[in-house]
Amino acid sequence: MNDNYLTVTALTKYIKRKMDTDPHLRNLWLRGEISNFKHHSRGHMYMTIKDDQARVQAVMFAGNNRNMKFRPENGMNVLIKGEISLYEAYGQYQLYIQQMEPDGIGALYLAYEQLKEKLNKEGLFDQAYKKKVPRFPEHIGVITSPTGAAIRDIITTIKRRYPIANVTVIPVLVQGPSAAVSIKNAIETANANGGFDTLIVGRGGGSIEELWSFNEEIVARAIFHSEIPIISAVGHETDTTISDFAADLRAPTPTGAAELAVPSQMELSDRINVLKKTLTRHMKNELSNNQQYFARLLQSYAFRYPEQLLKQKEQELDSYLEQLHRGMIKNNKDSEAAFSHIYKRLVSQHPEKQLRQAGMNLDRMVKQQYNAMSQLIERKSLKLSNNMDKLTLVNPLEIMKRGFALPYSIDGSIIKSAKKVKAKDKIIINMSDGNLNCEVLSVEEGQTYGK
Repeated sequence: MNDNYLTVTALTKYIKRKMDTDPHLRNLWLRGEISNFKHHSRGHMYMTIKDDQARVQAVMFAGNNRNMKFRPENGMNVLIKGEISLYEAYGQYQLYIQQMEPDGIGALYLAYEQLKEKLNKEGLFDQAYKKKVPRFPEHIGVITSPTGAAIRDIITTIKRRYPIANVTVIPVLVQGPSAAVSIKNAIETANANGGFDTLIVGRGGGSIEELWSFNEEIVARAIFHSEIPIISAVGHETDTTISDFAADLRAPTPTGAAELAVPSQMELSDRINVLKKTLTRHMKNELSNNQQYFARLLQSYAFRYPEQLLKQKEQELDSYLEQLHRGMIKNNKDSEAAFSHIYKRLVSQHPEKQLRQAGMNLDRMVKQQYNAMSQLIERKSLKLSNNMDKLTLVNPLEIMKRGFALPYSIDGSIIKSAKKVKAKDKIIINMSDGNLNCEVLSVEEGQTYGK
């Protein structure tokens, strides 16, 4: 038997070694579109990379995708650096992605837009959560690099505009892989220690890569959760970061942040002078009005002739007392008259009198009812007697007393005609004082006896 047959495993391993030793497949640059994207719970990314005519299965392990600045999505065109190898379990070749970035758009810009959309949906940029920056702060914390130009501009501006405010610099890294964590920790430390009215978080201008630490999610969330109002001051006026949206107030530059954090002492001084002049003018007017009023009081009759005024008031008091006395007497008389009137009405409408009158009315109505009933009974009795007389006249029994009789057949029916009987029929003659049992001898029609 020929023993040249290979196992599937041996064939697969042979093809895999061939692919792994091919330099063209070990360092591959590929352009394509993502489909069937799946981000596994362990961090690995599985997807299909395709173009108009072909497709290849691909995987990007968690160690390679951990530092990616954007989130892959289905339909996204990407540029890939990787290698081709064989996945032995299924016997199919597979693309192992080492690096990936969007095709046609910068990875940092895409990551910026994706994070901005995500945090906006969560409400981190909502105006309802913005805290008001104090107008007259006593202690300002500045979170930035201690060696940059930004800190010098901020301190100089605050000392020039509002020198009584205390400024504390909280040094942090503002660029590089550790910058975002450094800024986040500084914000949390400032909140934990307390004593700050306002925090300024920012740095001077730079490229998008240099400003990227202020686009990190952990920095945006630290700004949002800060109990102390935060002014964002990142880069130049044209630079806009995620921190600007999350902060309570955004300044175009670090110098602008210092101007927003404190008032101007010159403006305050001018305002105070205006208020002093206004207050002085109002006080003079009020004093002048009070002096004129006091002069009128001094010229009044009460101040010039107080004794005469007192005597006049005593006379007025006597007059008022007399009026009060007369009024009380009149009020008592009116009350007595009203009481007398009410008493008379009560006596005239006393219940005993009303009961007596009601009893008389009842007796009268009973008599009237009795008379009416007697008359009705008399009329009904007379009518009954007449009806009985009429009934007596037509009563068959009364007629029979006058010599009439009623013939009945044996079955008890009245015989109304001679044609109803025949000779030898037995009949019963009902008379007023008894019955006669008879037998018909003959029937003679058309003859009537007794006429």
